[in-house]
Amino acid sequence: MTQNVTQWLDEIKSLKQQLADAHREREDAYASAINWQQRYETEAQQRRVETNQAKQAIATLQQEVQQLKGTGFLEPGGDTNLEHIQAKVGALQTEVELRSHLIQALVECDRLKQALEQEQADHTQTRKSLTTALGDAIDALAKRTND
Repeated sequence: MTQNVTQWLDEIKSLKQQLADAHREREDAYASAINWQQRYETEAQQRRVETNQAKQAIATLQQEVQQLKGTGFLEPGGDTNLEHIQAKVGALQTEVELRSHLIQALVECDRLKQALEQEQADHTQTRKSLTTALGDAIDALAKRTND
């Protein structure tokens, strides 16, 4: 009979240990979920800041376009067909004026190209980060549901 009691006590200890392990695993899962949620919120905040910066850059560019329209370099209606451009180039009196406008156009083209490439890279990174965070959150939720 003593052997049965000892066996039952050992079984109870084993079950208590398993229960404690399960509680630790659950707490670890909760901590991981909270960590991922904080990362997601941080990433979302960064994207909101980047969006605001992009909006400000767009507003600045729109002001520059308005200034260029004011100088007569761009047509007020946004018409930049070949004939209009040829007329504007023809109106330039000197080679220096032509070079100046060409340099401005090339600098603006390069800046816009770099801004587009950066925006595309940011978009790709955001998509990857959010996809990873979403996958991890789903995994954590599935684990929690299975427990």
